[in-house]
Amino acid sequence: MDKRQIFGILTKEIPEQQISIDEPMTKHTSFKIGGNADIFVKVQNEEELKYVVNFAKENDINLTVIGNGSNILVKDNGIRGIVLKLQFNSINIENDIVTVGAGVKLGELAQVLLKNELTGFEFASGIPATIGGAIKMNAGAYGGEMKDIVLETKCLVNGEVVVLNNEEQKFTYRHSIFSENDYIIIETKLKLKKGNYEEIKNTMKEYLENRKVKQPIHLPSAGSTFKRGVDYITAKIIDECDLKGYSIGDAQVSTLHAGFVVNKGNAKAKDVLDLIKHIQDTVYQKTGKKIELEIEIVGE
Repeated sequence: MDKRQIFGILTKEIPEQQISIDEPMTKHTSFKIGGNADIFVKVQNEEELKYVVNFAKENDINLTVIGNGSNILVKDNGIRGIVLKLQFNSINIENDIVTVGAGVKLGELAQVLLKNELTGFEFASGIPATIGGAIKMNAGAYGGEMKDIVLETKCLVNGEVVVLNNEEQKFTYRHSIFSENDYIIIETKLKLKKGNYEEIKNTMKEYLENRKVKQPIHLPSAGSTFKRGVDYITAKIIDECDLKGYSIGDAQVSTLHAGFVVNKGNAKAKDVLDLIKHIQDTVYQKTGKKIELEIEIVGE
């Protein structure tokens, strides 16, 4: 089935303005890198989600689900099949329980929680991800992780809607059950606490200022490129291997934070991948440490 046929069939159930052919993934990733997606579909409710997932499965079409695109590197030849972007943007607050759609950005949610004087989410306020992506990778910062506040998550499993409690989501460092399965997160319930508006605001401001000083947020990247080590700080050993500022094409080890690979302007995915390999090889040769990727590589 070619792209035009897929487009034609999908438009029978999904508004045409939510579907595009040969969509540049540079527009949908924080790295601003990557080739085109054959078909790019935005879904806004569970019915649309189920329809696209079932259609892809029945026709053996590759399906890639993305959130904010802030933790992925799309390869230069793009992504075959369908790329599905979740636009579940609801936020519902009842006392200290917050039900939030998978497509809500963490920064936007943080502002809503601030207005409602709910505390416990400040650690995530500056992470450039959606709720779905943050849960998938158990995102964390400043001593907090998603696993600390997630009560339960509604997701699509083999075409059926299932609710998983915290324990069933198997949270570990930068990992969850969603990292190893094709479960699609629909929404989640967070358990927070009543707090003080000024204290919450000041904590969020402090974390944001800290990010501005210590992280290269002025350049496109996918956040921290590598996972931290069990007994070492990855950015520190990359720095000690004299790799800060090392570049291949427009891909560079950040001069501000060695744990970040940044796009100086026109980096290709191949530049980033070659640079990642050089970093891993150099660190292993000099220290014997095998550093692992935190970002996800997609496409071809």
